[in-house]
Amino acid sequence: MYSVYGIKNCDTMKKATTWLTENNIPFEFHDYKKEGISEAKIREWLGQKPWDVLINKAGTTWKKLTEEEKATDENSAIKLMIEKPSMIKRPIVELDKIVVMGFKSEDYKQIFK
Repeated sequence: MYSVYGIKNCDTMKKATTWLTENNIPFEFHDYKKEGISEAKIREWLGQKPWDVLINKAGTTWKKLTEEEKATDENSAIKLMIEKPSMIKRPIVELDKIVVMGFKSEDYKQIFK
């Protein structure tokens, strides 16, 4: 079963979970806002993707940060993602490893065929 990480009321999340449900792809949802995210999970992802790919720099959470608050390396990115999980790119879909980040129906059609 896939694990889907994100925030329940995010529009991109809604599109992704709707697509997965309509295409009978089984998944469990992990809500960053309610459940948080562990340093261990972030480090696991950092073994697969660089920190500046995991952070959603287009989101309002990132844009509201001062220049001093913004991550400049892996350690500061980990701290920021734990404190403000809404700045982690979403959704992250994994099955033992990251399968896809974000949502584009064309990508999902290819990945989950």
